[in-house]
Amino acid sequence: MSTGHHHTYNTTSNEKALWFTLGLTITVMMAEIIGGYLTNSLALLSDAAHMFTDIAALLLSLIGIHIGKRPADHKRTFGYYRFEILFTTFNASILFIVAFFILYEACQRFFAPPEVHSSGMLMIALIGLLANIIGMRLLHAGSKEHLGMEGAYLEVWSDMISSLGVIIAALIIKFTGWWLADPILAVLIGIWILPRTWILLKRSINILLEGVPEGIELHDIHEAIIKVPGVKNVHDLHIWTIGSNQVSLTAHLLIDSEIHTSQQALESITKLLDEQFHITHSTIQIELINCQPGDPNCGLHLKPPAHKH
Repeated sequence: MSTGHHHTYNTTSNEKALWFTLGLTITVMMAEIIGGYLTNSLALLSDAAHMFTDIAALLLSLIGIHIGKRPADHKRTFGYYRFEILFTTFNASILFIVAFFILYEACQRFFAPPEVHSSGMLMIALIGLLANIIGMRLLHAGSKEHLGMEGAYLEVWSDMISSLGVIIAALIIKFTGWWLADPILAVLIGIWILPRTWILLKRSINILLEGVPEGIELHDIHEAIIKVPGVKNVHDLHIWTIGSNQVSLTAHLLIDSEIHTSQQALESITKLLDEQFHITHSTIQIELINCQPGDPNCGLHLKPPAHKH
C-alpha cells in the first residue's frame, strides 16, 4: 500500500535564469582572464578561475534539469532526478581542486610579489561584482528547490565575495603600493571556497548514499508513527531522497486489527507523514503478525538514541 505523491518544480524559469547567468558569467570571466594577465593580478586570475567553476556549475545544473525532466521508464523507475546530484558532486570536487590551486599560487607569490596594475584590476573587479549581483538575484528562487541550483547559487554568491575582496585589494595597492595585498586576498578566496564546498559535497554524497535527508530525524518519525492508535510496532523503516526535496519513505507496521483496519491505519500514517514531516511519497506495508527480532526478513529495528549530556 502506498500514498499518492506530487512534485512541483518551476524548471522553465530556472532554466532561463541559468542561461542568462551563464552568458553573463562567461563574458566576465573572459574579461577577468585578459585583465588579470595584463594587470599581473593573481587575485583577479583566481577570481576568473572561480568564475570558470561557476560556468561549470551552471552548465551542470542545466544538464541536470534537462535530463531530470525525462519521465520514468522501465529501466529508471524513479526517473532521472539523480543526475542533478551526480553533477553537483562533480562540481563540488572541481571547486576543491580550484581552491587548492589558488592557495598554491598565492604561496608562491609571497616570496616574489610582482607589480600589480591596480586601476585595471579595480575596474574589472567592479564589472565582476555587478555580474555576480545580477546572477544571485536570478538564481535565488530556484536555489530553494534544487540542490543543483543551490550549488550554482553558492558559486555565484561566493564569487561575489571574491569580487569584493579583489576590489579591496586593488584599492589597497592603488593607495599604498602594498603588493602583498594581492596574494593575501587570493589566499582568503581559497579559504572562503573550501568550507562551503565541503558542505555542498557532503550533502550531495549523503543523497547518493541514500542517507536520511537533512532536517529529518529517523527516530522522531519512528516515535510519531508508533503513537498512532492501533500501531503496535514499526520496523524496516527507511527514509532517503532521490534528488532535491524528493523524500521517500518505506516502513512495515504491525497493527491491532481490533482498533484499526489496514486502510484506516494507512490513512492515519500517510496523513501524519504529510502534515508533520512533509513526506508525500511513502510505501507502507501493513502486518498483522509480529515481526520477531533476528528474523532476516524483519528489517531494521530502531533503538532510542543515546541522551546527550
